[in-house]
Amino acid sequence: MIDKAKTLLLTALVILSLVQSYLLAYSMPGLGVTKSPQQGYLPSEPIGEESKVENVIFPEDMVLHLGKSKHTVLYPASNFYNLIFGKIKSREFKGFQRMTSASVDWDEIRDRDQGLELRFARGVPMELLSKVLKLEGDTPFMNDVVNRIWIYKSSDRDEVRTYFFSADKLTVYESVKADLTAQDVQMYVGYGEYQVNYKRLGNDIYLPEGPVESSATIVGFDSYTTETMQSYTFLDPGVTRAISDRNGSQIYTDGKRGLQIEQNGRWLSYTDSVAAQGQGDNESENVYSAIQFVNQHGGWDGLHRFVYADQFGDAQVLKFQQYYGSYPLVPMDPFLFGNMKLRLQDGTVSEFERSMLTLKKKPEQRSVRWLPGGEMLADAFANYPRKADVVAVYPALLVTPSSDNSLALDPIWAVRFNDDSQEKLLDAIPGGYKPLPGEPGGAALAAKESGSGSGLGAGSGLGGGTAMNNLYGQGGAAQE
Repeated sequence: MIDKAKTLLLTALVILSLVQSYLLAYSMPGLGVTKSPQQGYLPSEPIGEESKVENVIFPEDMVLHLGKSKHTVLYPASNFYNLIFGKIKSREFKGFQRMTSASVDWDEIRDRDQGLELRFARGVPMELLSKVLKLEGDTPFMNDVVNRIWIYKSSDRDEVRTYFFSADKLTVYESVKADLTAQDVQMYVGYGEYQVNYKRLGNDIYLPEGPVESSATIVGFDSYTTETMQSYTFLDPGVTRAISDRNGSQIYTDGKRGLQIEQNGRWLSYTDSVAAQGQGDNESENVYSAIQFVNQHGGWDGLHRFVYADQFGDAQVLKFQQYYGSYPLVPMDPFLFGNMKLRLQDGTVSEFERSMLTLKKKPEQRSVRWLPGGEMLADAFANYPRKADVVAVYPALLVTPSSDNSLALDPIWAVRFNDDSQEKLLDAIPGGYKPLPGEPGGAALAAKESGSGSGLGAGSGLGGGTAMNNLYGQGGAAQE
């Protein structure tokens, strides 16, 4: 009996050993395992980069006032712009005193005194600007929104005055303890001595009196896949439903969130129907939340500037304008590109729009182009049908699809309207030609060169004008 029991026990152990061997052999991790839907949509690394508030808050442009009614304009990412902004970010601004804008004749100061304006278009909350500049002020000041900073040296005294202008156009704050000297202002202004002169039209429109250099570029791009964007958007992409609409767009939804892919997979629109429904309208909080949301949903493609926040009921719509080099990108209608828009409430994103394309670092082609100035640009603006609605004129890059894998970025003069929409005003001179003084698009001839007392050569039929008209057409505005 004992031997029989031992035999049975040994047999059982052998069988158990065989079963364990089989399980080990055919159940190793990674062999024959079926992935759940969630595993198939694990987010990959963003193609774009992460950003922070300091990277998206910077002036739209800088106006240098050289004195004697002479001015010039510097644009983001240019050498002198970076030098000046870098120095100003290292200074301290304290002791703010409130005053009314009407208490000072700003036109007189603009044309008489040397100084500079840092212009933020529709404005930036002081709370956000304090992340870029060293500011120390009371609560009313820190809760305001400013659209420009004006620093100048009094012509009759060796002192510097620094003002922050509220976007309400009524209030101005003077920093009586600004860490700036007359030598600082003279150095800033000195950077503009050899730049093209700009003529002031009204308070905020400046047009160059000569041509402005730019580049026409062909740039390749990478693209997010629909699967990648689903992985960023849905907690469980495996339970989403796909729907095709009549326009050819693809819509994906999990019943709460929606993802619409348009423009043959090049543009994305996101909605979240369960976003917070509160009364919050803190713009600074929403900007922080928007930046973090973009960081987590594909990242940023190069340089972006925070442009504005519009209020829609209890929610805010934020916009970030994309740049390439020194100039903003303006898409050729109906192509969608060049900005991100987010709708937020209490820091929660309910809508999000962005391109699924990311530009490559190095262009495929690049060639110099000159944007016309002088009388040619002035005439185009004077005859523009919507001139009364224009709040800014600036160089930009018009974006159009060039091929399946690249975009064309062509220099233009652009205009921006009260509603923040943009439109082309004038094309660059074709072929990389730089117009000479007296030619359409070039600077005016000096009086002694033109043989007249007016000094206005461009567009007046003086030497070279006929040749340029043949090259460019009639020199009129290329409008959309």
